[in-house]
Amino acid sequence: MRRVITYGTFDLLHYGHINLLRRAKEQGDYLIVALSTDEFNWEQKQKKSYFSYEDRKRMLEAIRYVDLVIPEESWDQKITDVDMILTGKNPENITILDEKFDEIYLNKVHELSLSPESVKKHRDMKIVYSPMHGAGVRLVPASLRKFGFTNIIMVKEQAVIDGNFPTVESPNPEERKTMSMAIDLAAREGADLVLATDPDSDRIGVALRNKKGEYVLLNGNQTLVLLMSYQLTRWAERGELDGNQYVVKTIVTSQMANAVADYFKVKCYDCLTGFKYIAKIIRENEGKAKYIGGGEESFGYLAGDYVRDKDAVSACSLAAEAAAWAMDTMGLTLYEWLQELYVKYGFYREGLVSVVRKGKEGAELIQKMMVEFRANPPKTILGSPVVKINDFLTLETTDVKSGAMTPIVQDRSNVLQWFTEDGTTVSVRPSGTEPKIKFYFGVKAPLASVADFDEVQAELDAKIEGIKRDLKLE
Repeated sequence: MRRVITYGTFDLLHYGHINLLRRAKEQGDYLIVALSTDEFNWEQKQKKSYFSYEDRKRMLEAIRYVDLVIPEESWDQKITDVDMILTGKNPENITILDEKFDEIYLNKVHELSLSPESVKKHRDMKIVYSPMHGAGVRLVPASLRKFGFTNIIMVKEQAVIDGNFPTVESPNPEERKTMSMAIDLAAREGADLVLATDPDSDRIGVALRNKKGEYVLLNGNQTLVLLMSYQLTRWAERGELDGNQYVVKTIVTSQMANAVADYFKVKCYDCLTGFKYIAKIIRENEGKAKYIGGGEESFGYLAGDYVRDKDAVSACSLAAEAAAWAMDTMGLTLYEWLQELYVKYGFYREGLVSVVRKGKEGAELIQKMMVEFRANPPKTILGSPVVKINDFLTLETTDVKSGAMTPIVQDRSNVLQWFTEDGTTVSVRPSGTEPKIKFYFGVKAPLASVADFDEVQAELDAKIEGIKRDLKLE
């Protein structure tokens, strides 16, 4: 008999959990679920489940795929080594990848290089990098060196692989507090670029120095726009755009990416949140069109189509190359080039609010909110008329003025988007696993010159705060 074990909290059961359990059962004859106890959740995971352990256990036991539910009370219960896996009759199905595979991967990443001559001129550019105690510790520096960079300064305290992440509260490179050790080192070294990756090295954090000498931590939208703009600019300069290329972004990612793609006459797909949807578009276009790059606002980017998931190793390499190219060809830092992009395409600014409710009643309340939003969508947002509504549950776009409805060619999801006359976008997306609903805001304004940057940024930030009040989210 082949036994399969899976671990989790399994709170607020939904179809995703059922599919996971079904797939797990298909791997063997007997499925064991190690269910996190209330104490383990609170004391070790720092989260509180909405249903008690006993309630969650009864629900799991009622599912036909589950044969046994046991308590998960310690991290020590996890499988942490290949030798702990009972391989049954097919041990040959497990292949350990060695350094040869690293070399194959790094060679593929290096094929993405677009400006080797610029790197040669700025190979000693100071780059501070932190792997946040995770997997990027070897491959990110190796890739940067392969691109030609020679002055990579590691955050030594965070260059130790440790799943306890001892130097940070949370190893998320999008948070200023998490990036503080890298930014402080960069300030001491006078670094040109600060890079970081999350522990599994798929999300990227970038901090750039402004004219005041301060390091500005980019958000995920800014990082995506920079990387996409760099790729498209260089593809165009090298004469490699022939109308058969495309990029991809998620529907809640900045509309500035669409503007950049439009400028280069490159098709931009908008897909649901999650890299599996980006990978699906890549698969559907195999043999038809060439994927250049794409990503999402949550700090994930993928250049090239050989990984099919967000990849911070290649993203870090391209960010460094873009910095060398901008300095070489325009005499600009990467942050200064970002500001020039705002002058060229318009100043796009984004915000996010997560509304959390408690328990089963909270989940029901959020579903009622979505029903109400569909029945009575806002007519204006901060005084600007709503002119278009996208509903990804019904897969219909509504022209508010004419009432005309057109189909959305997309996967179905419980997401709403409102577009206003002044270019504001609001996306509403409830969580599928917890009683939480997210509101994504996008606003824009013309930027006449970089000299007006601070003033326009403050105006856009104030506008986002006004939208929150208008929608009664504060």
